[in-house]
Amino acid sequence: MWKAKIQVTLKKSVLDPQGATVEKALKALGYDNIGDVRVGKYLEVVVEGKDNEEVEEQVVEMCQRLLTNPVIEDYTFEVTEV
Repeated sequence: MWKAKIQVTLKKSVLDPQGATVEKALKALGYDNIGDVRVGKYLEVVVEGKDNEEVEEQVVEMCQRLLTNPVIEDYTFEVTEV
């Protein structure tokens, strides 16, 4: 079994209103030294597969077909054996 840890973020060219709201709130709390907050999502998926390469191919396919919107989001992932 393998565990895929997937991080999804908006592309740099896409405005992030949720990130802007968090940034504003942090500054209101006195954290004046922060900037450019971006909000994303994190997923963990356990996958059965014979090897790392097969599982990575499946993760890419899952990300492209369902887990992300490739028009506005980027993703990275790490696969480890569990």
